[in-house]
This record gives sequence, structure tokens and C-alpha cells, in this order.
Amino acid sequence: MTDIRSLYQSLEYGPVLESCQPASDWLDKHHRAFGHFINGQFTEPAEDQQLEIRNPATGDLLAGVSHGQQGDVDAAVDAAHLAFASWSSTSPSVRARYLYALARNLQKHSRLLAVLETLNNGKPIRESRDIDIPLAIRHFYYHAGAAQIMENALLDRAPIGVCGQIIPWNFPLLMLAWKVAPAIAMGNTVVLKPAEFTPLTALLFADICRDINLPAGVINIVTGEGKTGVLLVEHPKINKIAFTGSTDVGRDIRRKTAGSGKSLTLELGGKSPYIVFEDADLDAAIEGLCDGIWFNQGQVCCAGSRLLVQESIATTFYRKLHTRMNQLRVGNPLDKCTDVGAIVHPVQLQRMTEMVETNVAKGQTIYQTKTELPPKGCYYQPTLITNLTPTSSLMQEEIFGPILVSTTFRTPAEAVTLANNTRYGLAASVWSESVNLVLDIAPKLECGVVWVNSTNLFDAAAEFGGRRESGFGREGGWKGLNEYTKFSSIEQRPLSRKTPKNQTTVPKHVPKSIPIDRTIKHYINGKQVRPDNGLSLEVRATGGELIGHVGRGNRRDLRNAVEAARKAQPNWRSQSGHARAQIIYFIAENLAAQSGSLIKLMDIDERCAQPVEAAEAEIESSCNLLFAYAAWADKFDGQVHAVPFRGLALAVNEPVGVVAGICPPNHGLRGFISIFAPLISMGNVCVLAVSGKQSVLALECCKILHSSDVPAGVINVVSGIEEELAPELAAHHDVDGIWHFGSPDLTTKIEYQSAANLKRTWTAANDPSRSLNSNSVQFCQEFLAHASDVKSIWVPYGE
Repeated sequence: MTDIRSLYQSLEYGPVLESCQPASDWLDKHHRAFGHFINGQFTEPAEDQQLEIRNPATGDLLAGVSHGQQGDVDAAVDAAHLAFASWSSTSPSVRARYLYALARNLQKHSRLLAVLETLNNGKPIRESRDIDIPLAIRHFYYHAGAAQIMENALLDRAPIGVCGQIIPWNFPLLMLAWKVAPAIAMGNTVVLKPAEFTPLTALLFADICRDINLPAGVINIVTGEGKTGVLLVEHPKINKIAFTGSTDVGRDIRRKTAGSGKSLTLELGGKSPYIVFEDADLDAAIEGLCDGIWFNQGQVCCAGSRLLVQESIATTFYRKLHTRMNQLRVGNPLDKCTDVGAIVHPVQLQRMTEMVETNVAKGQTIYQTKTELPPKGCYYQPTLITNLTPTSSLMQEEIFGPILVSTTFRTPAEAVTLANNTRYGLAASVWSESVNLVLDIAPKLECGVVWVNSTNLFDAAAEFGGRRESGFGREGGWKGLNEYTKFSSIEQRPLSRKTPKNQTTVPKHVPKSIPIDRTIKHYINGKQVRPDNGLSLEVRATGGELIGHVGRGNRRDLRNAVEAARKAQPNWRSQSGHARAQIIYFIAENLAAQSGSLIKLMDIDERCAQPVEAAEAEIESSCNLLFAYAAWADKFDGQVHAVPFRGLALAVNEPVGVVAGICPPNHGLRGFISIFAPLISMGNVCVLAVSGKQSVLALECCKILHSSDVPAGVINVVSGIEEELAPELAAHHDVDGIWHFGSPDLTTKIEYQSAANLKRTWTAANDPSRSLNSNSVQFCQEFLAHASDVKSIWVPYGE
């Protein structure tokens, strides 16, 4: 028998097991068999469609759940659709009380939830108890407040409708809270599909919804495999899809929803860099790294799985890291002393094992902890692989396990290049004692979240989400609320159609002398450029008169335009908001000065009584719009979030990047300006595809851009046939976003093609009546919101 003295000398941890009895009792109460939660009630378990839910730490069977079929999804969506009318019209203060009740009841059942989560997922009980459950509760409290102030803080916003939500297995309850809380706070109803491996805490949450008497149909939960998720994605009555999971599945969802009008939020994979500079506190950086990669067994989309360490300290850092790795305790997740628990499922364990064994090459070093693994269950040793090249598959592809890969860098510029050398863009950690250095590096990283001398900090008030193939959209904070709302009203300001008495219509396009033939070219990289294919298109007025010819753009023209935009992006992005505002003001000034030449080209509808006056009004409106976006250029600020930790969580608005705009041909000059002005005001560069009668106006307007100090490549314009240009831009891998407010059929093609690199799309598919004829604050802010991304930068302070 070991005595107290020997234990004191060795300081070894003994097992401190959390009892699984509360979870076992709850499972037994439901006879360890579950149906779906639809319209406020559990359905009968389907005996012939049962999925086995097992404990990954032992392999023991926990329960059986129903595998959702078409009828189940239909019933859940119908219940949500029926409930939406009453729930969306329920006063915000009443919705806030229901969210508050959910938060309070999650607190009341926190121990049961933590144990059940650990049994089902395999994560250490300390993480479930101290991180997942408290943060899930925080989301419901935060969004109870958001519901309360919605009427005053979110003017002209309305709920989207029925939201289909699909969550992963790594944070089952937390991901549920991230999605359900903002959705129902804003007045939407929900059909949620939990992951096939980990549905149990979602079903316990359904029990809580029933206990607080949440109105039937507001939250519905359908369990099942991936096929059930497909049925939800494709359901015609779903208005929004929110998905967290793999990039491949996210790409498939983008294609399946293309043209459907469904709003879309995708939070996908990651290969996040963990950058350690030579002046960093190495011990603190190593502790942070343990949380960054071995938290939740590395099964975290934003895990710091790619260690970039400055060459001068690499040997020392690796030695210290080996020592710390050997102190990690791998074992029973219910043991409160365990650091690394079980991998969620044998399939995942096999996948990452094969990935490592297949891709480790000669000269690369693998270091694994010396901890003895339990004889049963899905476990993997914490692993470090060094001497990798930046192009190695292990450095590029998401492993999603307790496996850290590493390489070195010499200079800050090289660190940024290596960090951005990935198709993902979810998160990053930067470690240095130099404030100047970290705040210089953070904006240069292509990702949605940057942690400074910290890692894996989350809060309901701070936005989280990715860029590139890590998805688009944000969860948490104000941006997350906007993802679950739409504008309830946009001003319609049509031109007058009435003809006053004794008023004659001024003829259009009647030359006073023999005209000089016009050569209208593309506008690329600050220059007029002839079309690559040498083809032109006739542009005729409403009455049939020939206005002129424009080039018929092709793939090469678009490629050149995108290259020019990408080249111009770093400099334009680095300009201050004030500097961008001055250029936009200058455009407005020159537009007003050149209005005479533009009026001659404007093809106002023949039914309009006063076409010249209408043209002048459109130019005046366009100048006002330019003034509005110039004003917002240095005022559409970020925020400092009041998160409960000692430090600052900065929500910084950043440009999306290279954005393609398919300008609506029936919106004239105003439509053209409505696309490029908000984009460049936020620091984006753009490639605009113009067609029809608008193309003549747009290309004429490019002369004004050229004389207004707009840097070459910031705005590029290619004319042609909309149906030919739009899919090419949507498929282009160097385009970060695309806007289109045209035909539904073309929208479908655009959204489908955009899945290639998961670029951000904003189309009129979910709002066909969208107008581009408003100067309201809400109108401008909607465009500015789509023209910007939010980066969360967490900056702790103090000792």
C-alpha cells in the first residue's frame, strides 16, 4: 500500500473520477432509445432506423437514436414553418425571457450536461465542465439580451424564417448554443441536426425546451447521419442553412443551395498557424500551445495545429515542448486529472493514423509522449512532427487530432508568408512581448480570428468565423445576429411615370451632326483595353436606336482584370479610411462636372414624362450615394466587446478582398455605383461585369474614375454578356466574393460555381425585390456589412 510520504515525494496524480450516474439515470429514464424532437414532443423511436451511440473511451453502447428520413424532416420543417408566424411576431421581451429560462435551466443541469457530453464525445470532464457548458450558457444569456434590445438596436431588421442547422461532433452542446440562441432570439424557428456520433446533449436540451414550455415548433431536433442533413439542406421550406463541419461538405452545401434563395453560414475546416517569435515568453507560449492543439484531443477547427517558430529559438522551444508533452495525462475522460481524452470514433482515429503514416517523409522527426494508453477505447498519443516543408500535406491539410506539425521562419515577413500559405483562413495565434510586432502582424494574417499571446478564447459577444475555404459568415456578436436577420424594408424610389399636360417628350440619341464613332473598351488596371477576342456587342436604346458598341469580354479579359485587382489590393487595403473617402468624394465631384456627357447616353424609359430631368435626378442621386459611402469610409468602425476576461476583444472590420460584381443591367448608372462604391470604401478592390445599356454608361464613367485618382486596378470593368461573364468570375479561385442581383437562374449558376473556393456570395436570391435606389442609412449599412469581414483580435493584459 502506498503511504502518504511516497505520494508526497512523487507528486503523482491519482484517479479522481466523476460519477456517470446522473447521465445513466437520464438515459435509463428514456429507456436508452430516442425519437426525434418535433413540435414540442419526442416521437416514438424508430426500431428499424436506429443508430448506435457509443462511448469512445470504452466502446460501450450508450443509447440508440432514430435515423431521420424524409417524413421526419418534413414534419420538423412543417412544425417550424407553422410556429414561425407566431414566434416572429412575439414581442422581443417575451423571447428574451424564454432565452433566459434556457440559460437558467442549462445552469441547473450543468453537471448532467457535462457528464453526458464527456460520455458521448470522449473529451475530458474538466473541459466539458469548465469550458463547454459555461460558454453554452453564456450564449443564451447574451442572446436573451440581444432579443430584448432588438427593436431599438436592430432597426429595419426582421427574422429570416425557418433555419436548418447542422452541427459537428467536436463541441455538440456548444455548437448547438452558437446556432440556436441567435436564431430564436431574432424570431426565427429552428430545425437542428446534431452530429451522428454525438446527439445526446442535443436531446437533453430538447427535454429542457419542453420543461420551460417553449412554444411548440420553435426548436425541432432531428437525429441521423449525413443523409438526414442533405434532406434538410435541400428542403424547399428552409430559409437559412447554418453549417459547421468539413470544407468538402460545406462546398457541397454551397452547390446544393445555389439559386435556392437560402441564406448560408459556413464555418468549415482550418489549419491555424501558431506563431512564436524569439522575444516571446516561451513557457507561456508552450502552455498556450498545449491548449491550442491538445485541447479536445486536437479535434478543434481552429486548433493551433501548425507551429511556426522563429529559427533562433527553435531548438530551445522544441526541447521545452518535449518536456511539457511528457506531462500530459492521456486516459479516462471522466478522470478530473486527464488532459487528453478519447478520439470521438474509430473511423476518425483510423483516418488520422493513416494520414500521418502515409505522409511522413524521410528527414522528418516524430516525437510522441511516453504515456501508456488505456487498453480499450479510441486513443492517440499527443504527437509533434518537425522538419516539415511548407508544402507538405501535413502542413496543408487538416488532421483534426492531437497532432502538431511544425516548421521554422527567420523574419516576421516570412512568418506572415508561411502563415498565409494555406487554403484555410480560420484563426491564428501570435506570441511576442513586442506590442508593435504583434499588432503589425495581426492585420496581415488572412483569417477571421487572431489571438495575441493567447489561444482558443471565445465569447458570445465576439464574432467567430473564417475566410477562404474556412467558410464565410460569423457566429457571435452583432455580426452573428445579422446572419439571422434580413432587412424588413428597403426604400423604393421609382422615377415618375406620369406625363404632365402640354409636355412633350425630349427625343434621345438624335445627333445634331455626323457623329464620331465611339470606341468603348474594357477598363483594366487603370487603362482602356480592347477585348481579347476582338468581338463587340451592339448596345441599343429602348426605342431601337444604336447607342454604340462594347467589347464582348471573355475568360482572358476577366483573368487580366482579377490579376490587376489582386495586385492593387495590398496598397488600397492599407490606405486609411480618410484617404479612401477623399477619392470617393473626388469621383462624386467629377461625376457632377461630367453629367452633361452622361445624360446624352442615359436611356430613360420612354414612358417617363421628363427624361432629361429624370437623368439629372439619377446623377444627383448617384452623387449623393457616393457622398454617403465616402462619409462611411472612416466611420464604419469595429467594436471593443465586453467579454468576461481581463483584456480586450477587438472586432475589426476588414475588406473581403477581390470582389466581383455582376452589375444589374436595368439599374443604369445608379446600379453601377451602388456596387463599386461600398466595396472600395471598405478597402476592397473589384472586378465589375457590365452588360446591356448599362455597359456604355459604366465604361463612360470609367473615364471619370481615371481622372479621380482611383489607383490602377482598384476598379476594373469588363463588358459583355452577363450569362458568360458571371460563371467565370464565380469559379475564379482568386476572387474572394461575388455580388449579383439579377436573374434567379444565373444566381443558381453563380452560387454553384462559387463553391470551388467557397467565396462569399451576396445575391438577390433570398430578396428578389431588392432595390438599388435608396440612400437610407440602413441601405448603406447593409452594403457596407457585405463589403467587410470581421476579424476578432483578443488582446489580454496584466500579469
